Amino acid sequence: MSSADGVFSVLGGALAEALALVIPVACAGCDEPDVALCEACGILVRPRVTRSPAGAPVWSGLAFEGVPARVVRALKEDGRTGLARDLAPALRAAVDAAVAASPRSDDRVVMVPIPTSRAAYRRRGYRVAELVARRAGLRVTRLLETARTTADQRGLDRAARRLNVAGSLRARGAEGARVVVIDDVVTTGATLEEAVRALRAGGAEVIGAATIAATARRGAPR
Repeated sequence: MSSADGVFSVLGGALAEALALVIPVACAGCDEPDVALCEACGILVRPRVTRSPAGAPVWSGLAFEGVPARVVRALKEDGRTGLARDLAPALRAAVDAAVAASPRSDDRVVMVPIPTSRAAYRRRGYRVAELVARRAGLRVTRLLETARTTADQRGLDRAARRLNVAGSLRARGAEGARVVVIDDVVTTGATLEEAVRALRAGGAEVIGAATIAATARRGAPR
């Protein structure tokens, strides 16, 4: 990350936090006034395997529906960065489950975030998964970088998403690392599959992935 990016990240995050103090707030789950997330909308964390792209299990703390979906969207699209603290337990639980499920469970595991696109970073001023990871007490290491630009994934089916992101990431400095990939929401798993491919090509051992939430799979029991 360049020094300019670093300064922008600090300023963008600080501005988002400052705005959160002066703009009237309502519960991200039900719109109750004067509270960021009310007690009734408290998020229930149940880490479970939701995908297995390229043979790497994806652990997710929440189902991306109802209140959790509204809270994640408020963080991602409305700049409500304070909600990262409410989502942090979900990501932490997913990471802990991924590490515990590894045949060689130990503390020497590197948390690697999916890179945020430049357009999304300029729009928000922060990286969602990394912000939540910090609130969860997790240290991330950016071993992945964008190798080429991709189209917006929204509206694409699984096959189109896989084609869209194929070869879009590369790993640097990953050789010998034991890795858990982290992201905010897993939909089809195409982006995580590309991340796993790139990291393995770079010499890393990917033991799994962890996300805050997961969308429901078509045909899967709820």
